[in-house]
Amino acid sequence: MYINVNLNEQIKVNPFEECFRENRLTLMTWNIYQGANQSSIFTATTPSEFVTAVGSAYNRIQATNFIERADSIAEKIQEIRPDLIGLQEVILLRTQIPSDGHATPATNISFDYLQILIDTLAERGLIYEPVVVQASTDIEVPGVTSTGLVDIRFTDRDVLLARANTNFTLSNTNGTQFVAKLPLTTPFGTSNILRAWVSVDVTFDNGDKVRVVSTHLEALSPVIQELQADELIDWSDNTHLPIIFIGDFNSNAAGTGTKTYTKLKDVDFIDAWVIKGKGTGFTCCQADDLLNQNSSLTERIDLVMFRGNFEVKDIGIVGNSQNDRTISGLWPSDHAGVVANLKLNSDKN
Repeated sequence: MYINVNLNEQIKVNPFEECFRENRLTLMTWNIYQGANQSSIFTATTPSEFVTAVGSAYNRIQATNFIERADSIAEKIQEIRPDLIGLQEVILLRTQIPSDGHATPATNISFDYLQILIDTLAERGLIYEPVVVQASTDIEVPGVTSTGLVDIRFTDRDVLLARANTNFTLSNTNGTQFVAKLPLTTPFGTSNILRAWVSVDVTFDNGDKVRVVSTHLEALSPVIQELQADELIDWSDNTHLPIIFIGDFNSNAAGTGTKTYTKLKDVDFIDAWVIKGKGTGFTCCQADDLLNQNSSLTERIDLVMFRGNFEVKDIGIVGNSQNDRTISGLWPSDHAGVVANLKLNSDKN
């Protein structure tokens, strides 16, 4: 069960800000990695190949040990204490024995990344509440594990967490799956890979308001990803509020990948890293097993972009240094996180 708290409960002041200042937000976005590359599942052509690939992915998820990685992620959150955190690949993994396909939904929880992270933060005295949890892909398929044939139910989620003791109020929470989706054909039928966005409106003490949106766009199909970007842009045009996009856009800011990054810039979204970032800002990607000795981040696809009268006070990357690796040598995620401090210039001055 997720922790429910009064969002005004007091905890230590956020050191990423010099102090609480009017109309300032410290935002973090982090793809925390589901724990396995699933490409062999997508390319399997026979039932035997498929159940073997599913079982291998399940084993890899266990090996990349989110319980251990969550402590490293929580350590960075403790250092920075962001006001809002957008998380991607916050999976819920459930199993069922004996396997019966789609007849009965699997309910036995193997891993709940959201609960694990919230519990780990609480152990450090940090209270974060999930204000929006939106499921995207939800697929149940058979896989061969050490216990035999098992139904494995994979549910992906996008999450917005809010820290206690914020100097603003939250309202109008929203979460939506994109209409554009990627069909996945398997020997056991056709499913869809779904993506989603989550949002919340932030109202400061002086009444100024901003909308924060966190998302995870499709990685496997440029066409689907760009359609999702179009949906996000169309939706953002329906508000007069200043708006901040955070998330894993799977579109290289260097312009060498999909058109999504350019689409956002073309409708006046500003990349916060370009304003204040130092260095490459690379956020992707470490090895699938997270055990590569040297960081292999070579792309900047996790972004903070905004439209409105904001000042970028600070922005940086977390989870990309050797000191961030776990005791067994795992990187916290295959992505680095991005943290930005933005100030909304008030129209009431």
